[in-house]
Amino acid sequence: MLTPVVEVIDYKAAGPLTSLANVPPAALSRIADDPVAICWPVHGMVIQPGEAETLGVAVARFDENQIRPADVLLGLDPTPSSEMREPPRRVVGTCRHFAVLACALLRHQGIASRVRCGFATYFQPGQGLDHWIVEYREDTSKRWVRLDPEILGQDVLDHLEDLGPGEFLTGGEAWRAFRQGKIEPATFGVYGSENWGPGEIRGNAVKDLAALNKVEMLPWDTWGRMEDAYKGETGPDYDELLDTLAAAWAADDPAAITALYARNYMTVPPELIR
Repeated sequence: MLTPVVEVIDYKAAGPLTSLANVPPAALSRIADDPVAICWPVHGMVIQPGEAETLGVAVARFDENQIRPADVLLGLDPTPSSEMREPPRRVVGTCRHFAVLACALLRHQGIASRVRCGFATYFQPGQGLDHWIVEYREDTSKRWVRLDPEILGQDVLDHLEDLGPGEFLTGGEAWRAFRQGKIEPATFGVYGSENWGPGEIRGNAVKDLAALNKVEMLPWDTWGRMEDAYKGETGPDYDELLDTLAAAWAADDPAAITALYARNYMTVPPELIR
């Protein structure tokens, strides 16, 4: 009996939301070759809604944070992606948008990269805040280097281009730490909201699984059993599945990651991938 072949995930190639095929060539001119240099201008492409409101950006533009595809985000402004943009000209978005744009540009340059959904521990002491970053495969060491494109150039950390262990926990890493009693789940959640606890960790674990399969959703997108998971109504079987997911992430096993995502309530519905 032949063993079915599971396709290894090609992180150098664009996914449905990171393709730049429809972006005008001028917008992709003068992109650097070094991964950090590629990501550097991204912090000048997006602006968070709170800052946009302070600057008086038109309220009608706030719906830009609902845009999923990177080519649409870049298409809002013809400025070359290698150049910084003045705040009023930036896309109104979230940390996810910074990460997706960085990932799209890295893949455009043939660098293996992927968006990660999880929690940053460097914004508020003792808290893991809902956050998205990008990571790329370093050629020499073959390790995944984690980088926060949103705050490059800021003084939050002195090494935002290479985050250290524990400074960012993916959804799977946070889930595993929670199950092992290493973190207090009540300290993990969305800053400025009431959304904290195991449900938020469950949600980010599933979103990270989708991102590892090159489907980088919006922070508030839900599908499958996620709504019930946020409310803690999915039961032990769901939590045990997340244990399996966390083990696959820890092993960085592409075949297992692909197979787990293929489960009918883990796969993002086609109508959301747009």
